[in-house]
Amino acid sequence: MGQTIILVAIILTVVMNAQSTFVVGDAAERKVYVVYLGEKEHDDPASVTEYHHQMLWSLLGSKESVHDSIVYSYRHGFSGFAFRTELPEVVHVIPNTLYELTTTRTWDCLGLSPGTSKSLLHKANMGRKIIVGVIDTGVWPESEMYNDKGYGPIPSRWKGSCESGELFNGLIHCNKKLIGAKYFVDGLVAEIGDFDRTENPEYASPRDFNGHGTHVSSTIGGSFLPDVSYLGLGRGTVKGGEPGVHLAIYKACWLQLGSCSGADVLKAIDEAIHDGVDILSLSLRSKVPLYSETDVRELTSAVAKGIPVVAAAGNDGPSAQTISNVAPWILTVAATTLDRSFPTAITLGNNITILGQAIFAGPELGFSDLAYPQSGETSVTPAVDDIIAVRNAGGLGVIIARNPTHLLLPSRNFPSVAVDFELGTDILFYLRSTRYHSSHSPKTFMNYHNIFGFFSLARSPIVKIGDSRTLVARPVATKVATFSSRRPNSISPAILMPDIAAPGVNILAATSLNDSFSVNGFSMKSGTSMATPVVSGIVVLLKSLHPHWSPSAIKSAIVTTAWKTDPSGEPIFADGSSRKLADPFDYGGGLVNPEKAARPGLVYDMATHDYVLYLCAADYSDMSISRVLGKATVCPTTKPSVLDLNLPSITIPNLRDEVTLTRTLTNVGPFNSVYKVVINPPTGVNESTKLSFTVRATTTHRVNTGCYFGSLTWSDNIHNVAIPLSVRTQILPRYYDEN
Repeated sequence: MGQTIILVAIILTVVMNAQSTFVVGDAAERKVYVVYLGEKEHDDPASVTEYHHQMLWSLLGSKESVHDSIVYSYRHGFSGFAFRTELPEVVHVIPNTLYELTTTRTWDCLGLSPGTSKSLLHKANMGRKIIVGVIDTGVWPESEMYNDKGYGPIPSRWKGSCESGELFNGLIHCNKKLIGAKYFVDGLVAEIGDFDRTENPEYASPRDFNGHGTHVSSTIGGSFLPDVSYLGLGRGTVKGGEPGVHLAIYKACWLQLGSCSGADVLKAIDEAIHDGVDILSLSLRSKVPLYSETDVRELTSAVAKGIPVVAAAGNDGPSAQTISNVAPWILTVAATTLDRSFPTAITLGNNITILGQAIFAGPELGFSDLAYPQSGETSVTPAVDDIIAVRNAGGLGVIIARNPTHLLLPSRNFPSVAVDFELGTDILFYLRSTRYHSSHSPKTFMNYHNIFGFFSLARSPIVKIGDSRTLVARPVATKVATFSSRRPNSISPAILMPDIAAPGVNILAATSLNDSFSVNGFSMKSGTSMATPVVSGIVVLLKSLHPHWSPSAIKSAIVTTAWKTDPSGEPIFADGSSRKLADPFDYGGGLVNPEKAARPGLVYDMATHDYVLYLCAADYSDMSISRVLGKATVCPTTKPSVLDLNLPSITIPNLRDEVTLTRTLTNVGPFNSVYKVVINPPTGVNESTKLSFTVRATTTHRVNTGCYFGSLTWSDNIHNVAIPLSVRTQILPRYYDEN
């Protein structure tokens, strides 16, 4: 067989690097349930656990049954427990949720280089004294990005610890940067049984096997490492976001086993609150349809205690209503591309050169045979499988035609070059126009997944692949990634999600040495998992600068100051089946702007009372809300409106005649500032405001419409506090009473 480059036409819209996950089991097979009991009634954790045991004992009849059934006792952030059998008489019994993981130039792109003493990083003291809890797949502690050079003492409020386990020694592997490491697997084991680590290799410890968690945590707070080269594509400094931050790792996700158990994740959150984290970062999501009850647990366990929770939007885009982590008290993050590309020259035998995208260090691959495996099938396996098949068949590389082209698979010596369908068609035309010699019968040189290629020794098409270059800033545009999940919110359509967007494509950070894409302990990964720690790092800065701001104030500052264009002023597009200008359903408030977020001027703040009104509007019972708060609570006689929740956005999903809603602004800027309002109403919608900041919306549409977008901005000529508006006219109601 000759040496051949393969052109593979990929029908799939996205391949997520190192993030192909699957859900273990289904609802009918679940045996683990979470019993939510609301605010804990005792401050002593042992008393809370004893109460849980007594409750189960009274129903199961023996201590032995309790011991066999209970998986976790949640006793810090809230009161509850996870168990293996059915329990008939409790306020909330929630089926265990199986979560999925969602998986440098980043900080320079966002204007967050260390620079001078006036830079935001220096003003925030590099995030020192802030503790971030990362719930993910663990940590590879030997990475130099976790070195604690220059660190002072661990904050005295820290109550956590480093657990030892398989190939992880808490006394050795933790330091003043990596101050906590724990692991949780009992919930997953209760779901799927004991797992065979020969078939699914994992570490029974906080050590990260596949690298996802290491990539996430080093993005948040990895040390600056100068003179790092990745596959020969130039040298530079690899940077975490806030190099002075303290990291606490909670391994509750086991990618080798396919998912994260909700029971394990809740236990990790419970422990993180007890340990004293200031921020929680979760690069994971649950499948749609969602359980609304999970929102209540997150509110009680973290946000109500002043701990911001930053979570991934999910990787199920570009379809609508795929957004995950939709609770209004969570900061939900979409993913964009960076202002960086890796142009790679493809020279065909007719001397035409096409620029594709690849992470290929070279050396240049000289002219080689080119073939296209054709098949009558309409389904195509993921690109990774095709690449492996081509390589195993003796091929020298692949050219992948797909949309988008920015998701790349790094390689030292096997080029995987992405082109869009238009360029892929040009290559295909060249292939078909290069005639095969009629005296030679075609020779089958490849057969994988029923895709056949043919090769002739006489006058076959040829191609040359150059090594990749690195291009930053213009003319590379910022785009919302195809995989990034989109709104509308499937639980509460009046809550805009995602909140914000951040770079999440081809992000370079530390990884496990088991990672197949690891190069000297670093790899490039893509996903909303990678965008989430970028925003978590920015929350660290805001916490450092404004320690008394609430989670909702921090969220407002980030959303209202976001870029609506990329940092160079160019429009932000959204990749999908067809490219379009991005709108709030794609990126929420826009692309995160750290410098502006530190000085927002005004914020849309909220307290527990506001969230209670939201729960009342969402039809939670008085008893359920009382359980959440740990005190008797009665909803108002007049049902509150979800539209009045003081969010930094306004979404009206069913405008028919007229809607009036309210917002409240809090000044966090200079005293005596004077703001004026500027409204850019959605098409066909009239909006006005009063001094009390009541918004009145009416429509001129006379038919049901899709969503239209606009903005509402308060400005004092220094600060522009902008919130997105989205309105859908619903003349014919979706629900009606036939009586």
